[in-house]
Order: sequence, then structure tokens, then C-alpha cells
Amino acid sequence: MDVEEARLTLARPLDVIEGPLMDGMKIVGDLFGAGKMFLPQVVKSARAMKKAVAYLLPYMEEEKRLSGDTHRAQGKVVMATVKGDVHDIGKNIVAVVLGCNNYEIVDLGVMVPAAKILQTALDENADMIGLSGLITPSLDEMVFVAREMERRGMTLPLLIGGATTSRQHTAVKIAPEYSQPVVHVLDASRAVDVVARLLSDAQRPDFDQANRAGQERLREQHGAVRRRPLLTWPASKANRLRLDWRPDAIATPSFTGSRLLDDVRLEDVVPFIDWTFFFSAWELKGRFPAVLDHPQYGAAARELYEHAQELLGRIVRDRLLTLRGVYGFWKANTDGEDIVVYDSDPGSRIPGPGELLRFNMLRQQEDIGDGKPNRSLADFIAPLDSGVADYLGAFAVTAGVGAQELVALYESDHDDYNAIMVKALADRLAEAFAEYLHARARKDWGYGTQERLTADDLVHERYRGIRPAFGYPACPDHSEKWKLFSLLGAERTGISLTESCAMTPAASVSGLYFANPHAKYFNVGRLGRDQLEDYAARKGMPITEAERWLGSNLAYEPSLAPA
Repeated sequence: MDVEEARLTLARPLDVIEGPLMDGMKIVGDLFGAGKMFLPQVVKSARAMKKAVAYLLPYMEEEKRLSGDTHRAQGKVVMATVKGDVHDIGKNIVAVVLGCNNYEIVDLGVMVPAAKILQTALDENADMIGLSGLITPSLDEMVFVAREMERRGMTLPLLIGGATTSRQHTAVKIAPEYSQPVVHVLDASRAVDVVARLLSDAQRPDFDQANRAGQERLREQHGAVRRRPLLTWPASKANRLRLDWRPDAIATPSFTGSRLLDDVRLEDVVPFIDWTFFFSAWELKGRFPAVLDHPQYGAAARELYEHAQELLGRIVRDRLLTLRGVYGFWKANTDGEDIVVYDSDPGSRIPGPGELLRFNMLRQQEDIGDGKPNRSLADFIAPLDSGVADYLGAFAVTAGVGAQELVALYESDHDDYNAIMVKALADRLAEAFAEYLHARARKDWGYGTQERLTADDLVHERYRGIRPAFGYPACPDHSEKWKLFSLLGAERTGISLTESCAMTPAASVSGLYFANPHAKYFNVGRLGRDQLEDYAARKGMPITEAERWLGSNLAYEPSLAPA
């Protein structure tokens, strides 16, 4: 074996790491930085490095015991997915890439409270902290961590990353809370350069100054957008989408209530996978299958796809992941800005004996212009005063049952490449299961029985109806998931919600079904205080709490708002 040969040739086992292994990883890092090597190849290189280090570790421990000598990394970074969030693919990729470049990573995992992150950084004498998150409530938790770092007088740089994070949010919300460098890291390809500059006595001052100047420009731009006037709440409601509600236009589902699914086969869901987002997770941007022939990274994409197919084949063949889901339909009507869900007799024309719950909806409040309406998801359900009984669907699915065990198996073998691959495939299978189930729901609803859709039709959503998820642009309040889970009895699937309404297992999807032919996706966008007051009252929630859940959508600064 090459590692054993090098160990016998060189004076010390540490020389193998600091010599040929680090030399090789330096080449990998240089090629990655130059755009000549791509993330999947870097992670595979890291796998070889980790396995080699694991082989040498017993020899190094013995030598350290005898001599007291220790190996020193370039720097130490504490990384964590913040409290309430369970997503970590991006964080794990960044950790691997930094590890390849001789940085020591203390990875605290997911759902990590601020106190643990900060205490670990102090105990480990870390050089910086990296925070990750996917769901929008994580953005507020990152603000809290920054505030706590300032309160404690810490001086470590703070790195911010994750799918919902942005340079603008970092500049506007997080950086003002902490006087030390706060840097948004877009992806793994930038992480090494950012960390290296922050740890360099020579480069840090200029880098920090440029970063702060860029953040100040973003704050000015954000302030200009925030100052753009909104329609008043009454004017927004008056400009709602108005549809002609006729009983014969309402699709009637074949059943009401919820149905549990635990017999869906993986092979039936695989054809619904949208591979474009799989490649995006590996920082290979481009639509599938065109990405396979990309002039720069097509070869890397083809190799990654081949490995993904091999692992997916094993997952399907050996039933290494399990699909579970629940979906259903209920009679519903809109009452003002709320969708009212009824516990009704399937045979009755008008909603029956009792109200189960209300989904509180938000409405666009910006002046759309061109005579366009200010939309709300409530517009796609028949109003109560129309006398027409309508229906709402709901679903929750997971492909994450078994993923944690499979990931742990690969990690125990120092195989980050396949561990990350499992998580990425589980995410794609969950989305594919949601697409598969939506097709089934459209048939159960009656209007999808004649569908003959291709894979491209599914990717471009060339079908009637939508399936928006809470936390996304049309319904950005994650806290409505608690009602959704109550309606579905979603816990039967093994899916649960964290305090921030992240779903666990992470490879899970949930949302509502709308059957109206006019239903379309849209972005609620900025919201005024007048709408928030009405929304909080409808939810029976203090406005401060409603503002916390919708912080990214507010067109005003809560702390400056009138009482």
C-alpha cells in the first residue's frame, strides 16, 4: 500500500501527512481554485486523505506519546448548523474542503444552541466560527449568535452560509450586531480563500475593509428598497384576484380525510427525480441533462452521475431508504384572508358540521402595476359567501428513513464522498416522492386522470394545480406547518418538526394542494406593519412573534415601528 510504503520510507508518520499527502492536497486545492478541478473530485480526494490519516493515526499517537510532539493545522474552525435547523449538506461540503487545505474542523453537527457554539469555540481556542442554516428562522438564530458574540466581547471572525442566507441579509441583519468581521460565504469554492485571508495578518485588514464597504453598500440598497411605498392593507385586499366561482368548475376528490402511505416503492419514485438540483448541491450549475456536456465540467458531472446511479441502484435494490407519506383532501372555503378547513360530510354541498382549522394567508402588498392583482393563496379557494363548496389538499412525505444510519456507516469508514451523496440522493428522492404523490393526488381529485406527462413536463410543471410549501415565497411563515401536521397527522410518517419548524428527517417535503386552474406560484414579497397587525390578530399571536417568523419579508424595522 502506498501509505505504508511512505511510512516505512520517511522518518516519521507525520512526515507522510506533511509531505506527500499535503503536497497532493495542495495541488487539489490549487486546481479547485483555478476552476480546473471540481467539488466532487475534491471530496473524493479528501476521502483518500482521510483514509490515509486514519491508517497513520495509531503510529502518530504512539510517537506523540513518546515525544510529546504535535501536528499543527493552519487554523481551527468551529462549524455548526444553528438551533432549530437540521440541514447540513452544504456545511459538510465546506468542512471537507477546508479539511483538505489543512484546517482543523470542529463540526458540532445540527440543531446546535448558540451557547454550545460559543463555548466550544472558546474551549477549542478556535480561530473562527462558521454558521449554517437552510430554513428562514435560522436567519434570526444567526443574528442571535452574532449578538451573543458581541455581548461576550469575542473577537473571532464569523462566517455565514446556507441556502437561505445571502450577502444582503448578512450585511443588513447580522453584521451590524457584531463588531468583528462577518463574512457571507456563497459556496465551498470561496471558503478556502475567505478563511485564508481572515487568518493572514497581512491580508486580513484589506479584506475586512473591502467586506465592510461592500456590506455598507448593500445596506444602502436595502434601505432604498424598503423605503419604496407599499399599498395600504385595505387597498391590497381590494385588489385581490377575482375568479368566477361556479359549482361545475370545482373538482371533487374521490375521498376526504387523510391516507397514510408506507408501501410506495423506491423504483416507482426514481423516474420523478429532477437531477438538476442534485448537481447544484455539488456546485455543478446547469440544467440536467445539458450539464453532462458542459464544456468546463461535463466530465466531472458525468462521473458524479455515474457514481450517483451506482449508489441509487444499491439503495433501491437493498431497500436502504424507506418512503413514507400522508396526503388527503378536505372541504374548504376562504373567509376573508383565511382558508377554512372543514370536518364535513363528503356528501354535503356546503361545509358541514365543524371547522377543523384555519390556514392564515398573506397577500402581496407591493404595487404590482399593469392592472395585476395582489395575490394570496386564499384567492385560489372559493369564498364562503359564494355558496360553493371547494376543497384543499395537503401532504407530507419523507425519504429520510434509514438515511442517518447509512450516512453513519460511510462516515465511520472516513468516506465523506458517499456520506454526502446519500444525503443529496435522499433529498432528491423526497422531492421526487412529492412530485409522484402530486400526480397521484391530481388523479384522486379527478382532473388529472387524462394526464400524459413527460419528465420535462413535470420539471416545468405543465399540469393543473400547485403544491406550495410553508416557508416558500407564496406562504413564507413556517409556523403554519404546525397546523398542517395536525391536519395530516403527519407524525405517523416518522416526520417531526423542530422548534423552528424544520422537518426531520431532513429529506422531507410538506405543503398544500390547490386544484384551481388559475392557481400559480408567486412571491408575497414585502409586507407592511398594517398587514402584520391583521395577520397576527388572525393567528392569535403577538405581533412581535409574527414579525420574528416573517423577518425577511418585513418592509419596516420592527424595533422602529410604532407601538
